[in-house]
Amino acid sequence: MLVDSHCHLDFPGLAERLPETLAAMQDNGVGLALCIGVNLENFPQVLALAERDPRLYATVGVHPEYRDAEEPTVERLVELANHPRIVAIGETGLDYHWHRDKPEWQRQRFRNHIAAARRCGKPLVVHTRDSTADTLRLLREEGAGAVGGVMHCFTEDWENARVALDLGFYLSFSGIVTFKNAAIVKDVATRCPLDRLLIETDSPYLAPAPFRGKPNQPAYVRHVAEEIARLRGLSLAEVTRATSDNFFSLFRHAQRPAPP
Repeated sequence: MLVDSHCHLDFPGLAERLPETLAAMQDNGVGLALCIGVNLENFPQVLALAERDPRLYATVGVHPEYRDAEEPTVERLVELANHPRIVAIGETGLDYHWHRDKPEWQRQRFRNHIAAARRCGKPLVVHTRDSTADTLRLLREEGAGAVGGVMHCFTEDWENARVALDLGFYLSFSGIVTFKNAAIVKDVATRCPLDRLLIETDSPYLAPAPFRGKPNQPAYVRHVAEEIARLRGLSLAEVTRATSDNFFSLFRHAQRPAPP
């Protein structure tokens, strides 16, 4: 059973096609997907997805790009994370791509998420873009290693990967690993310890080859697994087993689906 560890099924393009999307998952051996929260305003829709289908779990958090979103307090995040279908805090982190002034409000929001994760005992889903040094520094300073988490859609080099791994984090690879020009990502996907590796789609974004440029969906996580298997000289079954086991090791509140 494959697991898509990061997708946005509530986003336009997928929300209105949920039955079709779930059927495609089943047809491609994808038994579970994690629906990621990006703001509190839309959190009820994300939670509703996880409540209506046992193949879906969810997270709660406010993405660093959402400047005008409701600001999450530690207490509010912990309260929402108490739901049994919520398995992690995030998507959180830092993003200086659109906020080149490197604002303090992003760092404080990130600190709040880390504190909430530590308080509720659930791992973090971390986003970092043009901000790797600060992201890793805050994870270390705020004691994020106590709960761990995943560096989602990892695109940094091996030096930064080693720091994240030393902090106790997993690395998750998206469809980018299938792109011909993604040499750095392919290198890290090859060198990452197999027991710390996850796969994802980040649907509806970053569709893997041969669907690049088209809307992504959880069913396509199979292509990510196939490319990692090719890079590492493993079978698809070995990568499937390892990445699924890793998912349930990290997201301890998620239950492995019963065999059909």
